[in-house]
Amino acid sequence: MAKALLGYVGQSDPVLTSENARLRVRVRDLETEVMRLKNENDALHASISESLTPEDLLEPVSR
Repeated sequence: MAKALLGYVGQSDPVLTSENARLRVRVRDLETEVMRLKNENDALHASISESLTPEDLLEPVSR
C-alpha cells in the first residue's frame, strides 16, 4: 500500500507542482510581511508606552 501511495505521489502533475511552488513562495512572502508588521507594531507600541503616563490613560477622549 505504501509503495502504491509513494508511486502515486511521485508522479505528480507538472501544473500542480508549479502551483504548489507558487503557493509556497506566497506563504513565505506573507510570513515575512507578518513579521515585518509585528516588528513595526512592537516599535510603535514601545514608543507610545515610553511617552504615556498613567494620567494620560485616565484622561477622557475629547469629542
